[in-house]
Amino acid sequence: MVLHDPIKPLIRAPLTDPFGRDISYLRISVTDRCDFRCVYCMSEDMAFLPKRDLLTLEEIDRVASAFVSRGTRKLRITGGEPLVRRDIMNLFRSLSRHLASGALDELTVTTNGSQLARYAQELADCGVRRVNVSMDTLDPEKFRKITRWGDLSKVLAGIEAARAAGLRVKINAVALKGVNEDEIEGLMQWAHGLGIDLTLIEVMPLGDIEPARLDQFLPLSMVRARLMDRYTLDDDAYRTGGPARYVRVRETGGLVGFITPMTHNFCESCNRVRLTCTGTLYMCLGQEDAADLRAPIRASSDDTLLYRAMEEAISRKPKGHDFVIDRRRPRAAVGRHMSVTGG
Repeated sequence: MVLHDPIKPLIRAPLTDPFGRDISYLRISVTDRCDFRCVYCMSEDMAFLPKRDLLTLEEIDRVASAFVSRGTRKLRITGGEPLVRRDIMNLFRSLSRHLASGALDELTVTTNGSQLARYAQELADCGVRRVNVSMDTLDPEKFRKITRWGDLSKVLAGIEAARAAGLRVKINAVALKGVNEDEIEGLMQWAHGLGIDLTLIEVMPLGDIEPARLDQFLPLSMVRARLMDRYTLDDDAYRTGGPARYVRVRETGGLVGFITPMTHNFCESCNRVRLTCTGTLYMCLGQEDAADLRAPIRASSDDTLLYRAMEEAISRKPKGHDFVIDRRRPRAAVGRHMSVTGG
C-alpha cells in the first residue's frame, strides 16, 4: 500500500542550517503513546494526545517524502513506542519505496522491543536493516521497576526475532545512578556475546517526572573510566548518523557508544531534526523553538507551503542546546517529555 506519490521524489537543494550543516537525518515520532512508563521518560499517569490531533500515516509519509526530496538520507521511526500505532506497517511499506529508488540510504526504528517479535520479519521485508532496542537492565525485577509496566521476557523474545529476521540490533541503555550503574559491564558482555552493539545514554532534562534528574544522572565519563579499569577501549570511527561516539572493546570485539548531551554535547555536527506525531518540527531536542508542518500540509495538496515552512524552520536551527542538570535548576530544561519527540 502506497500512502503518497510512489514516484521517486525530485531531489531539490538540500536543507542547510545557518551553520552550514546539511539536514540529512529526520526522526519521526509516530505516536506519543507507549506500553511502558519508563521512569526517565514519562510520568506514570500520562495524559496522551487525542487521536484527532495526530498526523495521519499518509500525512507523515508526505512530510517524510518532502524531506527526502530535500536531501534527507536517513529516516528513523520512533514514538512513544512506534509499533503500538495502528497500521504502522503501512507506513514502513510506503516509505520503503525511497530505499528502492535510491533516494534514501536507511530506514530504521527505535523500539522498546515489546512488539518486535510480532513485526521483526515485516520490518526486514520493508528494507529495515537495523533496529535500536531500548533496554536498561537484564534483571527482570529491575526492568519492571524502570519501565513500570514492561516484561523483560517479551523484549528478549523480540530481540531474538529481530536477529532471526536478519536485522542488526543495537541496545540503547540509559545510565541511571544507583539503578543500573553496577550492571553496565554485564550488559555489555551479554550484548557483545550476541554480536550486538551497546550505546549508553546520559539522562536528559526533558519533562517533569517523579524522580529528580540530579538523582538519576550518571556522567558517562565516569562509566567510561570504570570500563577502562578492566577493558581496553579503542576509539572507533564507526558512525550511524546519530550523536553516539564509539569505542571498540578489545577484549570482546564489540562496540560501545556514548551519547553525552550533558558532559560533552554533540551539537557541532548535528544533522538532525525531529517531527512529532502532531506535525511539530523541533530543530533541536534541547530547545523549545518549533515549526508547525501540519497546517501547511492540510492547507494545500500541493507541497509549496510545506517546503516553505521547512525552509523557514531550518533557517532557525540553533547552534546547540542548553541542557543543564543542577540543584539550582530543579525543573526540566525543556517542558515536553522525551516520548513527545522520540529522543
